[in-house]
Amino acid sequence: MKTSDKHAALAAATLTDPRWAAVQARDARADGTFFYSVRTTGVYCRPSCGARPARPENVAFYDSTAAAERAGFRPCKRCKPDQPSLQEQHAAMITEACRLIENAETPPTLEQLTKPSGLSPFHFHRVFKAVTGLTPKQYAAAHRARRVRRELDRGGSVTEAIFDAGYNASSRFYEVSNQMLGMTPSSYRAGGVDHDIRFAIGECSLGAILVAQSERGVCAILFGDDPDALARDLQDRFPKANLIGGDHAFEQLVARVVGFVEAPALGLDLPLDVRGTAFQQRVWQALREIPAGVTVSYSDIAQRIGSPKAVRAVAGACAANMLAVAIPCHRVVRNDGGLSGYRWGVERKRALLAREAKA
Repeated sequence: MKTSDKHAALAAATLTDPRWAAVQARDARADGTFFYSVRTTGVYCRPSCGARPARPENVAFYDSTAAAERAGFRPCKRCKPDQPSLQEQHAAMITEACRLIENAETPPTLEQLTKPSGLSPFHFHRVFKAVTGLTPKQYAAAHRARRVRRELDRGGSVTEAIFDAGYNASSRFYEVSNQMLGMTPSSYRAGGVDHDIRFAIGECSLGAILVAQSERGVCAILFGDDPDALARDLQDRFPKANLIGGDHAFEQLVARVVGFVEAPALGLDLPLDVRGTAFQQRVWQALREIPAGVTVSYSDIAQRIGSPKAVRAVAGACAANMLAVAIPCHRVVRNDGGLSGYRWGVERKRALLAREAKA
C-alpha cells in the first residue's frame, strides 16, 4: 500500500470514530473515558488537551493510560493524563468540604472551607457550586434540613431536633421551617397529624388524576392508571394527615386542572405548596419559566440555574416533582430531543407535548 493510501486509510478510521469529535471539541466530559495518542510527538493525551490539534492520520485511541503506554507513548506534559483530572481533583476537594460541613456542629465559614484547598474563596465558591449545584451556604442549609427531619422522625422534642441539627437559635429555624417541612415541626414529627389535605380524583384523557391541596396551596397533582394507587401514594406521603375528600367547590379546582391538561392554551395559575431542597426548588422554578410549546434539555436547565455540571441532579429534581403540569417537567428532554423518563410515563409526556405544540 502506498504511503499516501495508508495515511488516507488511517485518517478515515479516525474521522469515522465518534471519539474524534470529542477530541476536536476538547470535551472535558470525555476525560477518563478514553485517551488518544499522537504518532508524530510520541505522547498520549486526554480528550480535553489544549495542545495543537493533531492530524487525524496520526491519532490512535486507547481505553486506558496503561494501553497507551504499552503502545510506546508517554504522557503529555500539558494535560498530564496519568494524573487525576482537574475535574476529579475538584470532585475530591468538594467531597472533603461537604464532609466538613456535615460533621461540623455549626456551618463552617467560607474561609474555613477554602483553607485546605488553597483556592481563593471566590474560586472555591464557584467550583463548589459547579460540582454540587448549590453554594456552600445552601448545602449547609440543606444538610441541616435533613438533620432536622431525621431528628424529628426519631421522636425527640422539636427543640432538641432544632439544636441537634446545628441551629443556634430556634427563631432562625422557624424562619424557614414552613418552606422546609411544608408544615409546623410538630405536625411533621407526627407524620402530618392535624394537617388537613383536601383531595379529589378525576378522569382525563391521560387516565386518572389526583389533585391535593394543603392550606398553603396545591401540593400534589398525580397521574396514574389506578385511582386507588394514587390515593395510597398521597397517604404514604402524609401517613397521619387528615385526608379529606374534596367537596363540590374543590372538584371545580380538579376540573380546572383537567381542563388545562386537555387544552394547555387555557393556562393554569394556582397557588402551589412546593416542598423540596434548595436545589430542587431552583430547578422547579426554572421549569415554571419554560413557556408552553417549548422544550429544553436537562443541560439547558443546569445552565439556567448556574450549575452547568449538575445535569444528573437536575434530572433527579425533575423525577422528584409531585406537581405534574403545574411544574412542567414534561418540557425537559434529552440533548438530542428524545423523550427520556417521566414519573408518570413517557407516553403521557409525549401526549402533553403534542397538545402544547398545537396550542
